[in-house]
This record gives sequence, C-alpha cells and structure tokens, in this order.
Amino acid sequence: MNVHAFLAAIWYLILGLILMLYVITDGFDLGVGILTLFERDESRRAGMMAAIGGVWDANETWLVLFGGALFGAFPAVYAVTLHALYLPVSAMLFGLILRGIALAFLAHARGRNTWTLAFGGGSLVAALSQGFMLGSVIAGLPVEDGVFAGDMWSWLGPFPTVVAIGVAAGYTLLGGTYLNVKTCDDLQRISRRRSRHAARIMLAAAAVVTVMTPLAHGYIARRWFSMPEVFFLAMLPVMGLLAYVRLMQSLARGKEHAPFIWSVTIFMVSFVGLAASLYPYLVPPTMSLAESASSSATLVFMLAGIGLLIPVMLVYNGFQYLVFRGKIPRENPATSTNAADVARDDQHPVHTTAGPVRQHTG
Repeated sequence: MNVHAFLAAIWYLILGLILMLYVITDGFDLGVGILTLFERDESRRAGMMAAIGGVWDANETWLVLFGGALFGAFPAVYAVTLHALYLPVSAMLFGLILRGIALAFLAHARGRNTWTLAFGGGSLVAALSQGFMLGSVIAGLPVEDGVFAGDMWSWLGPFPTVVAIGVAAGYTLLGGTYLNVKTCDDLQRISRRRSRHAARIMLAAAAVVTVMTPLAHGYIARRWFSMPEVFFLAMLPVMGLLAYVRLMQSLARGKEHAPFIWSVTIFMVSFVGLAASLYPYLVPPTMSLAESASSSATLVFMLAGIGLLIPVMLVYNGFQYLVFRGKIPRENPATSTNAADVARDDQHPVHTTAGPVRQHTG
C-alpha cells in the first residue's frame, strides 16, 4: 500500500468514526422525537422532550463535521452523492430544521399539539431520509466516469426502503432505551415496551437486508464469502444476535442502563459490518478510496485540523452529558404554566416545576 492509499484508508476510518458518533448521539434524540408521535399524554410528551432538551442540538454537530470532512477528503464522492441524493438530503435537512423550529415555538405557542407533531414528524422524516441515503449507497449509485449517471429518483427502491425502515426502527430503539435511563414510573415502563417493539421491527428489517444484500450485489457477496474474510464477517451477525438477546433480556428484567448499552452495541456491530463490506469503496462498486481522495498533501493538512477538532468536540459533548446527567423530575411537567419550557432550545438547563433537570438524580 502506497502513502496515498494509506492516507485514504485513514480518512475512511475517521469518517466512519465521525458518522458512528453522529448516528449514536443524534440517533437517540431522533428516536425520542419519533416516539412522541405515539404518545397522546401531554405531560409524558413534555417529559420525553425534557430528556433531550439539553443535548439534542450539540449532537448534530457531528453531522456538520462529517459533511465538511467528506468534502475535503473525498470531494469526488461528495459531488456524486450530493447530486444523486439531493432529494433525501434536502428532506433530512428540512426535518432537522423543523425539529429545531418546533422546539423553539413549543415554548411559547398556544397550540402545542401542532408543534409537537412537527417535532415528531421532522424526526421521522430525518430518520427515513438517512435510511434511504444509506440504502441507495449500499445498493450502488449509477456512476460513469466519476459523474452521477442516474436520475433524481435513483435513490428510491425496495432495498433502500427496507433499510430506511430499519434505520427508523433502530433510532426509535435508541430513543426508547435512552428514555428508559432518563425517566421513571409510567413513562419508563412505556418506553421499555416501545423499545421491545422497535427492536423486533429493526431485527426483521436487518434480516431482510442481510438476505437481499448478497443476492442483489455481487461485489458484497464476493467479500462476504471469500477466504479468509468469511471467518471475520461471520462473527458480526453472531455478535449482533447476542446483543439483541441481551437487550431483550435486560428490558424484560427492568434494567435501566443495560438496554441502552446493548442498543449501542448493536449499532456498532452493524457499523463495523457495513464498513468491512464496502471497503475499499465509498460509492460502490465504482469509486474507490484512493481514486476519489484528495491529494496526499491535502489529506495530511486536514489530519492536523481534524486531529485537534475531534478531541475538543468529544470533551464538549461529554461535558454536556455530565451537566445534564440524571433523571428528569418525577413531577408532572404539564402542571406548570411554563410547561413548554421543558423543550426550550436555549443555553440554560431545561426547567420544570421541580427545578433544573440536572439537579434530580432519581
């Protein structure tokens, strides 16, 4: 492997790390938003929003970093994917913007149900859009001579649709298990039940994707069943099934932190399997890492900047979770005239009638 190919592989790992951090962190608050669509009780919806009120916006910084890093390290891939996935990317951004607007207006609006629905709908749209993008990339985008050769609907199809359902269900699982950590009493029990439902849907979608992928995409089938890769890749679904079993056991036993840990484990195992299946392509099976990467000098220059930025973001994100640790108050948030403050998007702790969220450790 020459120096340029080595640098491209390093950036493949860095982009994978950034994307995994985004999926896990923003995944659970998108999941909480999706779950609000199934909750009719106003006080419980307020409690669900309070659980992510202090962290949701910072989670999305990983997505911004991923976009910038992809543009700098692999500009050809950025150009092709943005062209091919213009509609789902636009829908994702619309959903993310709608979530932020809904949270801001929710603190002051009279008709709160409308903005609550907008928050949940924006979360669902963003999750499904990300699933369609992932599914279409795995399926393979039509590229000729480094230029996208499809139409505006090339991202839509049966395979991306199944992947989108799986991603939305997975985010819902992350959101439900996160609420299991942050809430108590009725909302906690409801969150555990909904987490089990989401886990079953995610498992079903994962099974369909696992069967469809090698049948429809020869380059992945060759990777999965070639020697000696087959021994390593065969371990990943076994680990995923084991994590799923432990997840369901921990939910049935009423554990608090274990379900979220096992949910994250499932995502990490799936992510490793995806990266191993696609390597050495970013847009399979036509655009490889070395061919689509920037110059070696650019990759080295970016390493210096990203190398300083990622630790700062990790410390910042870790600090916010430390500040907003603990459970949300047991009291009914809707009994306060300022009940909408539980979802306010500002720089202060989320408050309810019981005081700052971080002061209650449950």
